[in-house]
Amino acid sequence: MFRLIHRDKKTGARAGRLYTRHGIVDTPAFMPVATKAGVKTLSSEEVLETKAQAIIANALLLYLKPGVEAVEEAGGLHGFMHWPRVIFTDSGGFQVLRKGLFQGVSKRGITFRSPFDESRHLFTPALCAEVQARLGSDVAMALDDCPPYGTGQEAAGKAVARTARWAEEFKASDRGELFAIVQGGVYRDLREESARGLVEIGFDGYGIGGLSIGEPKAVMFRVLEETVPLLPEGKPRYLMGVGSPRELLRAIALGIDIFDSAFPTRNARHNAAYTWSGRLNLSKGRYSRDRQPIERGCRCGACRNYSRAYINHLLKVQEGLGMRLVTIHNLTFFQELMEGAREAILRDGFREFELAVLEGGHGVEPQDGHPQKEEGGPQGEEPDE
Repeated sequence: MFRLIHRDKKTGARAGRLYTRHGIVDTPAFMPVATKAGVKTLSSEEVLETKAQAIIANALLLYLKPGVEAVEEAGGLHGFMHWPRVIFTDSGGFQVLRKGLFQGVSKRGITFRSPFDESRHLFTPALCAEVQARLGSDVAMALDDCPPYGTGQEAAGKAVARTARWAEEFKASDRGELFAIVQGGVYRDLREESARGLVEIGFDGYGIGGLSIGEPKAVMFRVLEETVPLLPEGKPRYLMGVGSPRELLRAIALGIDIFDSAFPTRNARHNAAYTWSGRLNLSKGRYSRDRQPIERGCRCGACRNYSRAYINHLLKVQEGLGMRLVTIHNLTFFQELMEGAREAILRDGFREFELAVLEGGHGVEPQDGHPQKEEGGPQGEEPDE
């Protein structure tokens, strides 16, 4: 399922290939978030044009609406949303952090209240596995217990134990390619316990969850540095819900292979465009007569066909097309960032690549816009993602 192709000689960065039923994912890879079977504001065709290799949807929310049967009748998620490439599905365990949705946790699973009709549902590991198999995703994530930041060590330890127990039940389903999710909060011993227990069970890949949920960035990277060495060298490592350019690069340097985040799409809806020279707030007046594309040389449809001035106008008058064009550009930029990282790793030049990107404008917050949140995706999403 996963082949490690090359390790950068100066860092822990890796280039690899993940093989699935719907194609190959070259890593490092970034997945746009399609929580409810759609990337916010874009069609599947537009997401394909950004060169995204894979997307991630949320099994729990799709189970609640439109329901597994509706997706299954359409030929699974690939047919339902007309997406020909790889699909990951998150288990929904992260939704315990959603106020109003989470109703309680027990040995059996997690109880949720549907945001659509207020009905209550017990999501067990077995049901989680069945739902993802029927959705037809290429990679299914095990049900996990993700405690909020600030949870004490005793409670976090109980969450680790539940995550391990649920992982065993999930693995017993034997339904396709399965990834487990390492938990443990900010506690090194619990992260070690979680990682070792999940590795002993044996999965096709391993997610690192429970990060980018409010903890300081220094704490997040400390936990990441401690956790990555505990995961098998020959299995893909997936950092869930982390998505700013500088965070992606630092995590790649530590040995992470796969990412997801709502970061580029959410920031596009806040007028922020990402370029090799940093972030631009395209709603600012300085762009009202700027005939340049968002970024010269960019391959995306927004840059090939439209100017900053036009996009500035759309954003100012709140035309939805403005957000869509910035979203297309941002997702294209993030795919180009991953492509550049892969190429740099293969020539043992990742450190130089990382420094060049940071020096180009992603090492500090830009001057023409307010900082946006850096957490996103199924492990750090806004409710509407």
